[in-house]
Amino acid sequence: MLIQAQYCFTSSPIYRLQNPIFSRPLGVNVSQLNKARKTRFDRSKRWGMTVSASVEQSSRTNLEKKRKVVEHISLLKAKVDLSEEEENDMLDYLYTTQYQMGGILSISLGRISNQNDDNYTHAVYIRFQRKEELEKFYEKPFYLGVLKKHVLPYCHGLLNLDYESEVEDDILPIFRKGEEFNYGVEFVLLISFVDDAIGDIEEALASLQGLAMGFPSLIVQSTQGRNFNLATKEYTHAVVTRFRSPEALEIFEGSSEYIDMWRAKFEPIIRRKLSVYFLVDPIGTELM
Repeated sequence: MLIQAQYCFTSSPIYRLQNPIFSRPLGVNVSQLNKARKTRFDRSKRWGMTVSASVEQSSRTNLEKKRKVVEHISLLKAKVDLSEEEENDMLDYLYTTQYQMGGILSISLGRISNQNDDNYTHAVYIRFQRKEELEKFYEKPFYLGVLKKHVLPYCHGLLNLDYESEVEDDILPIFRKGEEFNYGVEFVLLISFVDDAIGDIEEALASLQGLAMGFPSLIVQSTQGRNFNLATKEYTHAVVTRFRSPEALEIFEGSSEYIDMWRAKFEPIIRRKLSVYFLVDPIGTELM
């Protein structure tokens, strides 16, 4: 069986490589969560924002200068009897790929915390500057060697998705650098839309992005885009969102704004979806 410790890395190339970080699953304190929910619905006082203010903030954010980036997602299905040593080896080598090739802006990986219908156990998220760097990544002998020697022997399934997105044209959001990116929850949403809903797809994704921008106290960054990896046809689009905590993720998904938007914009045009998340540890710090 898989070990119960949470294993996760997050970094950008400017960080020094750290030793593997193990932590216990982050428990949710019910009283704290109820307090957070109460604060969430009274955010006009605590957070200085209302629903209308969120829309205004999203409009201001859209006017900021943006930079295109390329996002890579890899989901793994580890074998049932994966040992601690084997898991360490696999994640360690995947993490160090950022130091063996250019163009990687940030990398985040770890064991998936939630149950999912496809039984994926681990996730890898990598940000590249351009598509050219991603193409080189797939063909790089070092990466191919890592897959052959340190990943495929431990996994019986591998799913890759790639999409182009935009982020604020500033060093912190581009490199996912700074204290805000040293902890939290990496949430990955994969979607397959029906073929004849092109206009509705754009509207739905724009609504989700606008809503994410309106909750800065819950979300650090969110990107989305159409999958251009021709080898993967199960899903047409992907969304990656860094939440500040497991509680923040739960509050966002439980909010009336999100529920109403999802029912109205997404449910009528979705063919298939998959959502996974993993905890991100502060570098060198154990989550208690």
